[in-house]
Amino acid sequence: MDRKTAEEYRVLLQHQLEELLLEAGKTATDMADEKINFPDPTDRASLESDRNFELRIRDRERKLIGKIREAIERIDDGTYGLCESCEEEIGLARLKARPVTTMCIDCKTEQERQEKIG
Repeated sequence: MDRKTAEEYRVLLQHQLEELLLEAGKTATDMADEKINFPDPTDRASLESDRNFELRIRDRERKLIGKIREAIERIDDGTYGLCESCEEEIGLARLKARPVTTMCIDCKTEQERQEKIG
């Protein structure tokens, strides 16, 4: 991958990272501010369900933040866009769809097939 393309992906990844961190901050602030006391148990259960859903989303985003940071490190060390399995270049269409990917489509497909078998 040429340097210009790698830098375009860096900008994309940085933008995603900033958005995720901003959302995480909003969630923490919103949950800290929510000190509502519901006399109705159904309303309370609904609030708890919503909070749990929000926390599951944030946990997935936390994991994505780690993957984004790793992808930026790979850009820095020149290994971004190379499959960690076969060391061939990952297709640009795949990187565009999933910029944090570490495997080419063939290796990822094989990995998923092996997971189904085992």
